[in-house]
Amino acid sequence: MKILVCISNVPDTTSKINFTDGDTKFDTNGVQFVINPNDEFGLTRAMWFKEKQGATVHIATVGDPTVEPTMRKALAIGADEAFRVNAEPTDGFFVAQQLAEVVKNGGYDLVIGGRESIDYNGGMVPGILATLTNMNFINSCINLEIDGNNVTAVREIDGGKEKLSSSLPLVVGGQKGLVEESDLRIPNMRGIMMARKKTLSVLEPVDGLKATEDKKFDKPAAKGQVKLADSVDQLIDLLHNEAKVI
Repeated sequence: MKILVCISNVPDTTSKINFTDGDTKFDTNGVQFVINPNDEFGLTRAMWFKEKQGATVHIATVGDPTVEPTMRKALAIGADEAFRVNAEPTDGFFVAQQLAEVVKNGGYDLVIGGRESIDYNGGMVPGILATLTNMNFINSCINLEIDGNNVTAVREIDGGKEKLSSSLPLVVGGQKGLVEESDLRIPNMRGIMMARKKTLSVLEPVDGLKATEDKKFDKPAAKGQVKLADSVDQLIDLLHNEAKVI
């Protein structure tokens, strides 16, 4: 089985977020970037297939050279080979088009991506990718088992879970539950050293449509001043006369 894991390079959630050029561009100064958490769940599941079923695992990312440290981490975790499409990932449809080209040229049986990335939260790339490659698609996947070409999966739905059967080739939009956080892997020194020798190929982008454009970013409004109540009576008075919620 040949697996492609699609990786997004996203800011760590502890990073302080700022914008430049009149709030039209994200300021990367001082920001630590990591593998998108939903993608990392998928990568860890792919490693399980590699170890249990002898699968080959490749990763792919759309981005400039600054994403390569994140890709090397994925290689250190255990992926066999990496592909970087040399383009700025500004639009979900454009990203899906670039990844579709990698999928078509690579002949993959299974493509795993995160349900959404934690930077733009678009949630569109896996579904568009499945359409462009004419592959089956399961989103919000929290369990995945493969026997030959037969697939059994569980996905999260409103108010519960749904068990599905499908077949390869397949695109999966994964999330927490595909593996647990305790299953995630930290690269060891041996993996880091081996990652330096693994192939990281740079591909030029194909012509693609950028269907959306970010015009401006707004940060959440600052929180107002906090008042501390010294007693229950004072709390009730504040809630009734100032907050006017009771």
